Amino acid sequence: MKMFLKRFWKDTEGQDLVEYALIVAAVALALIATLRGIATAINSVYESITVALGSI
Repeated sequence: MKMFLKRFWKDTEGQDLVEYALIVAAVALALIATLRGIATAINSVYESITVALGSI
């Protein structure tokens, strides 16, 4: 059992997959933050257009 635990602890086969998953998660979080900012800006533009058209 001790040998099994040593081999299991030193095994790095799944390490690449975990690293790629962390990179994908970081990119996804950055995209979400960016899209929220863009959505707010677009909403502001549409609101100003609506106000301008309403005052005509």
